Amino acid sequence: MFNAVDIHQAIILIVIGLIAGVINTLAGGGSNLSLPALMMYGLPADIANATNRVSVLIQSITAARGFHQHGKIEKTAVKDSLMPLLAGGLTGAIAASYLNVDLLKPILLGTMIVVSLWVVFKSDIKPEAQSEPKSCYDNKFAFLATFATGFYGGFIQAGVGFVLLATFVGVLNYDLLRANAMKVVATVVFTSIALLVFVFRDQVAWLPGILLGIGSIVGAHVAVKFAVEVKAKTLKIMVLVMTVFASAAALI
Repeated sequence: MFNAVDIHQAIILIVIGLIAGVINTLAGGGSNLSLPALMMYGLPADIANATNRVSVLIQSITAARGFHQHGKIEKTAVKDSLMPLLAGGLTGAIAASYLNVDLLKPILLGTMIVVSLWVVFKSDIKPEAQSEPKSCYDNKFAFLATFATGFYGGFIQAGVGFVLLATFVGVLNYDLLRANAMKVVATVVFTSIALLVFVFRDQVAWLPGILLGIGSIVGAHVAVKFAVEVKAKTLKIMVLVMTVFASAAALI
């Protein structure tokens, strides 16, 4: 178990947390950096997957608070998606917690690459929605898509920001800025329940998780300030840049 770190390791984890916080808040894929970093320092795949949730939760709470202060989060939208996200997150976390560690590592790394490449080559994240946002209860597909993002986030987390953006923009018709805001709220929801599962299973290495979290707080603050001040077209370009960066990290 990763019980202690030296100064050099601590600095690296904080810096990686900062970068991951920016990437996750603006788009997704920050875990493509933080997960391999945790495994590089000796954590087994299941412990790394669980430990990564500490920083993800911290940065998501920070980002959600920032978007809320700028009036980009609507309470009705949060309540609307709460149950499918919680149910999906709980189911996914339990599946990941009990999956054989020898199977989990290739699943983690393989999924990071596949989701990242899918976003780069196939997704079409619109800068503006054409009508009012939909409810996830409007049809079965919208509900299942919301549940599936919660499951994916609870199970692996890496790249879930891409999946959430695709769901909120492509399925529920949010504009990109509000989709980013709802994305971090959704991440708080399913990461909270997932982290409880991993804590109960004693799979969290707290020190490296907190070090990543320290950096991610700064990264989330920077990203929120940038996201609310730029034009939608610029934000779309930044999402693409973050996506390419995260995809490259997954392929290294």
